[in-house]
Amino acid sequence: MFKIMLIEDDVTLFQEIKERLSQWSYEVYGVEDFANVMEEFAEKEPDMVIIDIQLPKFDGFHWCRMIRAHSTVPILFLSSRDHPADMVMSMQFGADDFVQKPFHFDVLIAKVQAIFRRVYNYNVDQPVMVKTWNGATIDFMKATVENEKGTMELTKNELYILKILTENKNQVVSREEMIKSLWEDERFVSDNTLTVNVNRLRKRLEKLELGDYIETKVGQGYIAKEEDK
Repeated sequence: MFKIMLIEDDVTLFQEIKERLSQWSYEVYGVEDFANVMEEFAEKEPDMVIIDIQLPKFDGFHWCRMIRAHSTVPILFLSSRDHPADMVMSMQFGADDFVQKPFHFDVLIAKVQAIFRRVYNYNVDQPVMVKTWNGATIDFMKATVENEKGTMELTKNELYILKILTENKNQVVSREEMIKSLWEDERFVSDNTLTVNVNRLRKRLEKLELGDYIETKVGQGYIAKEEDK
């Protein structure tokens, strides 16, 4: 049974979300002290975090940064604010997806299920756990990229994007293909979300001097270049 940590201070909404998720056999935990979220996160060791932006003490962005400093667990944001910058910021801080309040519970459930399939089950159909790319080693089990410049840990979204691109190295992968692969159904994700995730991956790879190997093909998609050996 997957464990979900739901960080939501609206008691009524918390109970409704918990009840709906429990119907799908997810084990849902709340937060007792909004000033000590990290202590409760470490204690519960959830498989996913669903977090509101507006919270007591510190906002959701703060806790997302804190969680990302220690874990690559998938994070799904909830927000009643409708400014596009909130979605962009959540992705830049390492979130995997974003749900705008008010929302249909069917959409929330679909996003949760898609994230769990992507994060915890995609390796079932992919026996290759380690891949070499431009002198770097991509370890899909450890979610790392390593070369002589160092080791970079990736989030699940970043790793999966790199997986898709390197499986089609030196070929353009359309944005539509990537959205369908990542989020199962393009109706549940904005085009901007993909842009933010790819840009974040490229920025991380720059620390290993690999960022230039991920190219944007305007009007087409993205390509992972590989040098001739």
